Amino acid sequence: MNLPDDDRRLFLKLYHSLLLYVNNKHKILKDFQSPEDLFKEALEDIEKLKEKLYSEPDQIDSFVRENPQGFSAEELEIISSWQHFVKGRFYIVRFLKDHAVFMDEGRSPKAYGVKGLAMQWELIGNLPRIVQATLLPFKGKITFDGSFSCYNIFFGSGMKSSINDSFRQAKASYGIITSLPFSPKDAAPSDAERLRAFLRSQESRDFHWQEIEELLSKKPELLPIYSEEMGRVQARKYRKKLKDIGINEGWFAIIEGIIIAGGQDQKEVEKIAYSLLPEEKRKLVHIFHLKRK
Repeated sequence: MNLPDDDRRLFLKLYHSLLLYVNNKHKILKDFQSPEDLFKEALEDIEKLKEKLYSEPDQIDSFVRENPQGFSAEELEIISSWQHFVKGRFYIVRFLKDHAVFMDEGRSPKAYGVKGLAMQWELIGNLPRIVQATLLPFKGKITFDGSFSCYNIFFGSGMKSSINDSFRQAKASYGIITSLPFSPKDAAPSDAERLRAFLRSQESRDFHWQEIEELLSKKPELLPIYSEEMGRVQARKYRKKLKDIGINEGWFAIIEGIIIAGGQDQKEVEKIAYSLLPEEKRKLVHIFHLKRK
């Protein structure tokens, strides 16, 4: 979930040079004479520099034009991309293989896949946690500017459920964003992807019931996806019920929550189910296998 060492060193060289430029213009830290000096400064003093940078982001353009450190075109392009920073409060909601997931607090939430520099993510503790952070693009990925403040707030089950619902909404609406700048239009998932995301759990189905109904009303061609996903949910319930009454193995066909055929052979069950239904309903059948353990 962290940048490779070479990328981390490059990021720090460029970012510290930009902060040195800001300091030279505004004289905030008196002993900050070279990019390496920043490692010696107190965190609260470094934060003053960052706040000055983000409050006047046109300084990024000025740095790129003047190029006081003699950076290459590729390095200047990285620095120029930092105009697209995203600053604010986020929920850290997941630790995935390639990144931590930061979700913003917006009315239409967005989830960002964020790589650290040399972050010990396990120190964050139990998720979700609220942090104040600034996200920056870096070589096609997203990282943050080296530090963030973690609020000492812990959530009960009700709030956790609400945050997880927002995360599902964010994924359904935009996926997990892994580069900046972000364009909602370009990143919007297909209606089929949105429907599958809405149907993924009972909590999500309850939370997004209105969107589900609207999608199916506007695009009836999505009904087979709805039937497939709901068929899986219903099959899990039927597996338990069937075993409770002593049926341990077989193939079964479900439509609209009702078992309409069963037998020992998949093709046989499909044939029976299709023979019972009008042609337009056949694509809505879900076939599942009850296996003996």
